[in-house]
Amino acid sequence: MTQSWPNFAIPIPVAAVTTPLRLPSTPSMTPFKSGWTALVCYPTTLGDAVRGIDISLAREGSGALTLRYVLHADMLHVLTPPSAPPVRADGLWAHTCFEAFIAPAGAGASYYELNFSPSRQWAIYSFEAYRQGMSPTDVSVPPKLMVRTFDDRLELDATIRLDDLQGLRAADTLKLAVTAVVEDDSGTLSYWALKHAPGKPDFHHADGFVLELPGRPMDQPK
Repeated sequence: MTQSWPNFAIPIPVAAVTTPLRLPSTPSMTPFKSGWTALVCYPTTLGDAVRGIDISLAREGSGALTLRYVLHADMLHVLTPPSAPPVRADGLWAHTCFEAFIAPAGAGASYYELNFSPSRQWAIYSFEAYRQGMSPTDVSVPPKLMVRTFDDRLELDATIRLDDLQGLRAADTLKLAVTAVVEDDSGTLSYWALKHAPGKPDFHHADGFVLELPGRPMDQPK
């Protein structure tokens, strides 16, 4: 990797996830960085081009969250959207796209969907409940995307200010699902997640929210 992180590492097990993976509860948004872990491909969508996807998370003292994705693949056989201005766009999930879903723990069924495209376009949506009440979310500072492409991999870093997501501000704990969609040169999509829900691929399902991390700073009033 071309970038090193100054914070300590917390390894996340790569084995099948059956219980929430808890990142450290640190006072006043002390920076932290997770270790690398692998996303799992939904079995019936696995193709030949992609060898795997690794992800890690890092939290800055400001509360900003960085998600790092590394797509290991023969990039000649992976379709990625062409570079574009780093602006909001809809429908990014229809092609190669890196995603995250984030919700306040124990506070009802509302959550956010984050889409990060290799084109550097992005989208954020809020949901009132499972696949219901979807609406675009305005943020004061757009996500910062860094994309690096090599013959054998694609790296994408996405940094977002969590305090821009109003529904998360009062939460002591946040739950995350980290996912990706990859399009190969035949136009076939494969679906990747830390944990897949039963049935067809469904990134919105609560069973996929297997990461937990601290929400608001401990010294910040609700």
